[in-house]
Amino acid sequence: MKKVVSVLTTLLLAGSLLFAGDKGKSGKKPLIGVSIWSSTDTLGSQCKRIIDAAAKALDVNVMYVDQGHISEQVTGSAETLAAAGCDGIIICNSASAEMASVIKTCTKNKVYCAQFFRIIDQKANPIEYKFACQSPYYVGAVHENEIDNGKNLVSILCNKGCRKIALEGWEAGDATFLLRWAGYKAGIEDWNKNHPSDKAVLFDPQYGGTTSDTGRATAEAIINSHADADALIVAGGGGDTLVGALAAIEAKGLKGKIKVVSTDFLADLDKQLATGGMAAESGGHYCDPLFAFMLVYNAIKGNYKTSTNSFYEITFPYLYVASSADYAAYAKYFVADLPYNADELRAMAQLSEPELAKKAASLSIQDVQNRRK
Repeated sequence: MKKVVSVLTTLLLAGSLLFAGDKGKSGKKPLIGVSIWSSTDTLGSQCKRIIDAAAKALDVNVMYVDQGHISEQVTGSAETLAAAGCDGIIICNSASAEMASVIKTCTKNKVYCAQFFRIIDQKANPIEYKFACQSPYYVGAVHENEIDNGKNLVSILCNKGCRKIALEGWEAGDATFLLRWAGYKAGIEDWNKNHPSDKAVLFDPQYGGTTSDTGRATAEAIINSHADADALIVAGGGGDTLVGALAAIEAKGLKGKIKVVSTDFLADLDKQLATGGMAAESGGHYCDPLFAFMLVYNAIKGNYKTSTNSFYEITFPYLYVASSADYAAYAKYFVADLPYNADELRAMAQLSEPELAKKAASLSIQDVQNRRK
């Protein structure tokens, strides 16, 4: 990941349509900025694809800033997008502490803001949480239950016979990684409590950044320091970290011997599941930024009222695949196509916030199948 803020701008030609919102009365189309770790890696490119589809369906301009989860670039991205005239932004930050600066920038410039794949933890970051509640321009957050996700992945590994589990994170202190790690540890505790004579161990994490090269080097270091490891959790990081880790395992002749689980779907997940490269994976829907986009879109329009004592929160269910059969249905509705078409995206934008949250909670392979009948 180059430590340079690369601004990827997709500006659709304005059609001088009247936009009924505080920022739309001038007649210009709204501009929503997207601050993301990468708009080109496995997960980031999927996020961009669904955001672009929503922007086209709703006649909205979008502007991307790739910030690599580098703290100063995360905070700088909000300043860049505000200076570019964005009416709202959605952001996938790294540490929750960065959000104080982001929210300050958005409030100062009267730019609506929502997080995706993230929420500020009230207990761990009470100051930032209070700041978010108090700002009328912080709209809300879209995220998963990361602790349950972590517990589920550990349960899958333990049930597959793994007892010595290594862990590769992507950035020490990252808000989402810390929650997943808590889940992994809780999963180990549950297993050991229920199987006192057959206990499992979770090794301390090493960090592989967000590129395939750093992911591979870190996986090699983990294998060298834990020669008895029979499983590896690659916690996330956008997908490229996992690509590198799998390459390291295969190069050492350990493919299938070290069972790998991760959160972030690979482009070749079907092949990896069939050949033993992956044991299971969670994630897959890549729609957090879509729903954050809808929150900001409706705040700009004036449909979702913001407050100075709370914010909106949308929780997503994870998808899990552990076989090629599992993946086949996923590939049909989430890879070959998008889970929402243009008409559905336009209808989604008309939902109330409780209805939008309900829509997010219902997303699954079966949900898409039912809508495509």
